[in-house]
Amino acid sequence: MTANAVFIHHPDALNYRFNDHHPFNPLRLTLTFDLLKACSALEPGQIITPSTADLAQIAKIHREDYIDAVMGLSGQFPPDAWVRQAERYGLQTEDTPFFQGMHASAAAIAGGSIHAAEAVMSGQAEHAFHMAGGLHHAFPDRGAGFCIYNDAAIAIAQIRERYDARVLYIDTDVHHGDGVQWIFYNDPNVCTYSIHETGKFLFPGSGFVSEKGDQEGFGACYNMPVEPYTEDDSWLECFAESIEKIAAAFRPDIIISQHGCDAHAFDPLSHIHCSMRIYQEMPRIIHRLAHDYANGRWVAIGGGGYDIWRVVPRAWSLIWLEMTGHPIAAALEQTGANLPLPQQWLERWSTQSPEGIPPLWLDQTASWAPMPRRETITMNNRAVKQVAIQDL
Repeated sequence: MTANAVFIHHPDALNYRFNDHHPFNPLRLTLTFDLLKACSALEPGQIITPSTADLAQIAKIHREDYIDAVMGLSGQFPPDAWVRQAERYGLQTEDTPFFQGMHASAAAIAGGSIHAAEAVMSGQAEHAFHMAGGLHHAFPDRGAGFCIYNDAAIAIAQIRERYDARVLYIDTDVHHGDGVQWIFYNDPNVCTYSIHETGKFLFPGSGFVSEKGDQEGFGACYNMPVEPYTEDDSWLECFAESIEKIAAAFRPDIIISQHGCDAHAFDPLSHIHCSMRIYQEMPRIIHRLAHDYANGRWVAIGGGGYDIWRVVPRAWSLIWLEMTGHPIAAALEQTGANLPLPQQWLERWSTQSPEGIPPLWLDQTASWAPMPRRETITMNNRAVKQVAIQDL
């Protein structure tokens, strides 16, 4: 019997931590787990522990010498020969420094995304959520942007090889999903879509509307770069209209969506001014598209998100609540509805948070200072959207 949804988690994903001062903090996984359990939304029978990705699976995307470098730099005291090579492989930067246990934790995350994809493609489950995944900046020959192994690309490669299925990859992280895009840039059967803050101002400096794919893959790559300080209405207008047309034109066999939640106004690493509303609405839209075009097959993975207290737990929990049809998701869809977070969760974590944790699922934006140039930003985003989907 097919399950509605499965929750994929490998405990070694909690070891994916660069250092104590790095913004990529796996505590956000624990906070989200605890929030879902506090609202009785996650049962033990829904949780699956996946196998770690093996070297052959990782090598579907990453070069052998890069994998060797990751493994060589993963010990407590890496040999000097590997340390001298670290910069060559993007593993000695401020963003992506090598760390002890790097290979094991990154392989566990890759294994989680592989398992999520296999669960859905094999019919074990209609939907799967792997919140530790979404390391979309890694390239075949180097790490970048906090990402060691590109778990999304590895999972997509497995789907393509084993099932010959058409994959729509939707990336909602505020940073362009560059690694996945370039890896499948020539593949007409993998359509990549990314909505993000324009690369004119934000890492990785790519994701422009002119990037449309190459060779046989031309026309299977779409980017929706938005202006800094974009707010909810403009973000959702751009996302809803563009992804609806792309899904209708591409008609995927499965949707894999990456849910970095760093376009929130509280996030310290971007300039977008959205609220929790977009993290309620985007999973709802993707869920519907999966049923409209892919027989319900939907894999959701995590990604960025650096306000780990006020944003990430709520945003990632909303994905699972939508995916499972939980009553909280249904209640939040009602006009003007908002609900309190579980009191026991707030009491447990509020004393540890450096900022006050919002008490409700959705933000109370009436108290937020209005953004200047709102109309100009909206009009600029509309113009870019029209260019992005003009061929559809």
